[in-house]
Amino acid sequence: MHTKIDRRRFLSTAAATGMFTIVPRQVLGGQGTVAPNSRITLAHIGMGTQSISELGGLLEEPALQIVAVCDPNRDSHDYVEWGRNSIRSRIRSYLGNPTWREGRSGCPGGREVGREVIDTYYAKQRGTDRFRGVTPYVDFRELLEKERDIDAVKVMTPDHLHATVAVAALKRGRHVLMHKPLANRLREGRLVIGTARQTGRETHLLAYGSGADNARIAAAVRDGVIGRLREIHNWTNRPVWPQYTELPPDRPAVPPGFEWDLWLGPAQPRPYHPHYTHTVFRGWYEFGGGSMADMGIYSLWPVFTTLGLDSPVSASAWATHTCTIEDHVSRTVANDFAYPTACALRFKFAARGDRPGIELFWYDGGMKPRLPEVVEAHDVTLDREGILFVGDEGAILAGFRGDGPRLFGKGAPRPLTEAAGSGEAAEGRAASWLRAFQGGEASPGSFLNAGPITDTVNLGTVALRAGTRVEFDAAAMRITNVESANRFLTRDYRKGWEL
Repeated sequence: MHTKIDRRRFLSTAAATGMFTIVPRQVLGGQGTVAPNSRITLAHIGMGTQSISELGGLLEEPALQIVAVCDPNRDSHDYVEWGRNSIRSRIRSYLGNPTWREGRSGCPGGREVGREVIDTYYAKQRGTDRFRGVTPYVDFRELLEKERDIDAVKVMTPDHLHATVAVAALKRGRHVLMHKPLANRLREGRLVIGTARQTGRETHLLAYGSGADNARIAAAVRDGVIGRLREIHNWTNRPVWPQYTELPPDRPAVPPGFEWDLWLGPAQPRPYHPHYTHTVFRGWYEFGGGSMADMGIYSLWPVFTTLGLDSPVSASAWATHTCTIEDHVSRTVANDFAYPTACALRFKFAARGDRPGIELFWYDGGMKPRLPEVVEAHDVTLDREGILFVGDEGAILAGFRGDGPRLFGKGAPRPLTEAAGSGEAAEGRAASWLRAFQGGEASPGSFLNAGPITDTVNLGTVALRAGTRVEFDAAAMRITNVESANRFLTRDYRKGWEL
């Protein structure tokens, strides 16, 4: 009797039973290759600047093949980048074509750009393989319906779509690779994690592995080098995008080839404006997660893991504001639509076992911490990004004009003796999730390990929007001291997009 079984189920079952692993490429598919039927097939959802920046690593991975791309934008040159023509230059390097789109100004992106890059690269590098071209999709829901044999999806959309896409893919039985954050609402972050647990699919949050240095510092702190830990301070140079102080008053036309309704997804309808899209989405409460979601997950997730931090019991926020003059009267602008230009957040964590309670402080927009006397005595100048651990018997600072983290206590500052840290950087950033997606052990970057940091980032936004300290019951997922603040834990979903 022959039983029909699709390729995705076969790979998962075979890997789990030891029948299949990624073996040396020369064994599977000839010199320098992996046999095509042994590759993980991936759908790439979202083709903006960060997607293109990371595309090279995926294309070069012999155990992976991208078979579909999706983006509500077809092809345009209106994206935002961090260096003039940096994305165009990167695409040219992928293609080996120094004149790609010569004479076009602006920053390229969109599903057709992704399709062209991937197809051209594979045609050159895997010309002997038999594979169909990449299929472009406008709507991720259509992709998940039609591409029934894919193994995994990579989610590279604006933050407000992360949970929507991830939950849909997990329920379809796909593994999920996603950029931070898991979601820009606390309830949605919980839902993503719960769905991953319920479906048993493998997951990986791409912020994992970037904070190995902070993990080593946290390990030294855990081992008592500064006595009892009291405070953690983390700061960034973000935002590096505009933080708008008013809703756009003008109504430009939707660009050709851009499906605005699909880009909005679960968000309530509003007129199109370029200030909402393409990188600058991060500054809006509806679409982004702010500076902490952008950078704090990288720097703080390893600290949470190493120190065993749970979700915070409270969050407080202090933020900049703007003013306007109306009828010769200056007044503060009421703003519950965009993140402030700069803010400071304080989170309190309850004692756990032998570990006492801890306070975590976050700063962005140029704000930096007040230094403890043991550090300030040495006249240090803080860099634009860094982290500071303050204990009863000293402090550790990383992120100042010096070489590496320094231990401040009695006597002169001295280099921190590094504790054993994560091996992720040494073995390659993709190694852990590739093994997991093939049926091996779960990645340490699994969504299941990101609950406390996800709660913390999203609770910070709740405190900003509430304008006061919020006390959080993590078990009940409720703000207990300001009832009205509970609405910020979720979103007002557009009909048909509810989660």
